[in-house]
Amino acid sequence: MRPIHRDLMPTIVPAIVVAGLMGLAFHSFVQAQEYPADITRGKGVYERHCQACHGVGGWGDGPDGQALKVPPANFHRFRSFLKSDEELLRTIEHGVVFSPMHAWRGQLTDGEMQDVVAYIRLLSQQGR
Repeated sequence: MRPIHRDLMPTIVPAIVVAGLMGLAFHSFVQAQEYPADITRGKGVYERHCQACHGVGGWGDGPDGQALKVPPANFHRFRSFLKSDEELLRTIEHGVVFSPMHAWRGQLTDGEMQDVVAYIRLLSQQGR
């Protein structure tokens, strides 16, 4: 293997970095767009995994949520309503530090997490 000429280094290194960043951005875009989110599937995921804490209507009043020191999110509050889909997805995927909301990565597929975000959006609109 031939060594890279020193004059080319200032050109090659930034080009490699930019290509890598573009690859990461494209990969994230493809991951998020595998298929459109489905509210019906999201409702099933929500009922199995979220409803016990967040409640049937997403008001944060589920039976398991009553005993928590940090209350579950109420999806009808303005603060929750303002969060982007990406923020909600990140919360579901990675959880919330120092709260009972744990990470669902590894327990739910990417599609299931996207579906439940779509259902949470529906819940938050129904209460207004």
